[in-house]
Amino acid sequence: MTPQEFRTLYEYDAWANARTLNACAALTHEQLTRNLGNSFGSVRDTLVHILGAQIVWVERLAGGAPAGLPSPEGYPDLASVRAKWAEIEPRLHAYVSGLTQADLDRVLEYRNLKGVAFRDPIGHILQHLANHGSYHRGQITTLLRQLGATPVNTDMIGFYRERAAAKAAG
Repeated sequence: MTPQEFRTLYEYDAWANARTLNACAALTHEQLTRNLGNSFGSVRDTLVHILGAQIVWVERLAGGAPAGLPSPEGYPDLASVRAKWAEIEPRLHAYVSGLTQADLDRVLEYRNLKGVAFRDPIGHILQHLANHGSYHRGQITTLLRQLGATPVNTDMIGFYRERAAAKAAG
């Protein structure tokens, strides 16, 4: 993938995250935190997992060594999840916006949260992170349906169509 394709991918990722958060706004606190037996239990816990992955990778890409994923209990409501996302997403986008092809090809050496050493090209890491978010947003879609709420479409083609319509209108 090219640096421009990564920028587009992360514009999509932010669009899909915003749509998912907006869909979750219809939930009561009890629904948001209800354990439905999913990979991470509740809608909130799954949102925090997606957010946590972004936090961890942004820190690693900046040369840090994160100690762990954030605890869902640190995010008592949707507003707190949104606030942290509003803090981390601009950092991720600033990073992606400045990438060159050489940056994407560069290998990052890091340790995972269990202390195991890895070496991966930054382009692979960024593909993984975007795909990770898509996977777990799909889980949230199922959880919303189980709660009787209305999920939203976060397919990438919807992002492209919305963007094209906005260009045509403006």
